[in-house]
Amino acid sequence: MTRHLIFCAVLFAACSTAHAEERLVPAPKGAPMLLEALADGVQIYVCEAKGSSYEWVFKSPEASLFDRNGRQIGQHYAGPTWMTADRASVVGEVVAKADAPTPGAIPWLLLRAKSHVGTGPLASAAFIRRAETVGGIAPAGGCDAAHNGEQARMRYSALYEFLGAEKP
Repeated sequence: MTRHLIFCAVLFAACSTAHAEERLVPAPKGAPMLLEALADGVQIYVCEAKGSSYEWVFKSPEASLFDRNGRQIGQHYAGPTWMTADRASVVGEVVAKADAPTPGAIPWLLLRAKSHVGTGPLASAAFIRRAETVGGIAPAGGCDAAHNGEQARMRYSALYEFLGAEKP
């Protein structure tokens, strides 16, 4: 079994129990689920000067998207953008954020779709929810004048849910 299939099996097993829990960033009431995808990749940070000090600044995600069977169905990259194998895509903007319940994990997010390309679930998505995050936070150190401009690629995984428009 490949690393991605093992990852997908473990993450979806964890997600099945998490769906029963209260959501940290709930979807709008009546927003139907269009597609679920597991992301496996990195969060990219750049060491930048901030006043008289230096800090890691988020640049972009870079991840592969998988379905429940571990089959790769797309990519996630800067924008933030999600694109499926058929070249359909959605770009989102954050509307809600909550600290992840797991230490060392990037926040859970609710994003509103701001643009679409193509057809299918991504083209119909009104919202994108990021949950079940593991890893991906900026490095704790190593950003100073000697490392200005360097990148850190921090491994992460997450569940992305693509949701339709709210229904009354």
